[in-house]
Amino acid sequence: MKEHLSEGITDYLNVVSGSRLLLDCNFTVGKNQYPYWSWNGSYADIDPNIAWFTPQIPNLTKTNPSTEICRLNVSKVQSKHYLYPFICSVKNGAGEVSAYIALIPPVPDYKIYLIAGFITLTLVITFSMIIYKFFKVEIVLLYRDSCHPYFLKKVSDGKLYDAYILYPKNSGEGSTYTSDIFVFKILPEVLENQCGYNLFIYGRDDLVGEDAIMVTNENIMKSRRLIIVLMGESSSYNWLGNTSEQQIAMYNALVHDGIKIIMVELEKIKSYEHMPESIKYLKQKYGVIRWSGDFMEETPSAKTKFWKCIRYHMPAQQHWSSSPREPLALDSVLNYKKKEHTAL
Repeated sequence: MKEHLSEGITDYLNVVSGSRLLLDCNFTVGKNQYPYWSWNGSYADIDPNIAWFTPQIPNLTKTNPSTEICRLNVSKVQSKHYLYPFICSVKNGAGEVSAYIALIPPVPDYKIYLIAGFITLTLVITFSMIIYKFFKVEIVLLYRDSCHPYFLKKVSDGKLYDAYILYPKNSGEGSTYTSDIFVFKILPEVLENQCGYNLFIYGRDDLVGEDAIMVTNENIMKSRRLIIVLMGESSSYNWLGNTSEQQIAMYNALVHDGIKIIMVELEKIKSYEHMPESIKYLKQKYGVIRWSGDFMEETPSAKTKFWKCIRYHMPAQQHWSSSPREPLALDSVLNYKKKEHTAL
């Protein structure tokens, strides 16, 4: 940086620390004159980074032969140079004249920092949203697992069950066999034994002789989720809305906001055209999770993609089962269902 300074003028100059600085002091030529630069009460050139000299500038001499220049060369501006002004003085027999120039650090351009900060924040938010979109299930489950002790201390919401299981109950027959395996064997093994949830399954947890309507209504009201199990064959979903249990469950799902719905397709359902309107509405609102496991697998794992999605939609565990529950024997389930079908 190069700056011109005339005698008698006091000026301020923005200079970046660490940069090189050239200061030209113009003065009128006279007899026995001695130009010099000073700083902090001493000659400026006592600092090894500073020197001054009087250069010969032909163009300036021809234009104005009575003017000369005393040039200050600061090879590296330091923070201490902001403390005191540099003084250009010219001394002769008649006296001394001086000009002052003070160095000041440049004012930060906050606009650049604001723009850079905004761009950085935008990129971070966008990147975080992309990460969350693709890994939100894993992120939520990791958060729940790491914060599990805090959930244990959570005040009870008055619910007894984490989920009420609504599943096909057509009597006998092969279309519901896989749903029985899923409901009475696979669901309890994963959600209860591995994940610590408490499920209510009609046909397992109710008592013989109890009023079906009362049992259904009370236990749905005591549940945080309603899991609806759907099969692929049209004959397997004719049961929806045809019994008191399904009617009560649909009423709670559609009218009461306190219970959230998890819909599970055990087989791919190509069209919901012939489904009840209530199921169409719930599918549109909550979506469906399609089963992708093996019904014959002895010990299904809760770490598969399907079960992670189920756990994501389930409430955070507030308790752990004190002991694993043994799956109900499938033969006893089928026998119970025949009796139950008659009762409903």
